[in-house]
Amino acid sequence: NSRDTASLLKDSIPITEFSASGLFEGHDLLRRGFSSVKSELLPSHPLELSEKNFQLSQDKTNFATLRNIQGIHAPLKLQMEFRAVKQVQRLPFLHSSNIALDTLRGNAECIGFEDILNDPSQSEVMGEPHMMMEYKLGLL
Repeated sequence: NSRDTASLLKDSIPITEFSASGLFEGHDLLRRGFSSVKSELLPSHPLELSEKNFQLSQDKTNFATLRNIQGIHAPLKLQMEFRAVKQVQRLPFLHSSNIALDTLRGNAECIGFEDILNDPSQSEVMGEPHMMMEYKLGLL
């Protein structure tokens, strides 16, 4: 009877609830940093959401224009190049500038807000390299 009870419990309770990524997981300060209430709030201005999605909407417009001018092959080729360039990254504890992606988009010669004042999420604070690499490889 004890085997039957154990098998019933094993089959009825998902193991993911007891793992580190389950329902009872706390905020991991070492890997994710301090939580910010500001990021969880809704946009405070109607244009804020539009500004966050500006690059995506600009890419969609450029792909539609390219398709109308040169045919379906041109935006598909460009999208494959974007996907290939996005996969090339530095190690997880180093910030990747994605200069190849900026070059494909034509933004390599433009000076923007992030070039002068920098995005706070791209700060120079570096984490523990071994722990971050193990986390990326799924060893932690």
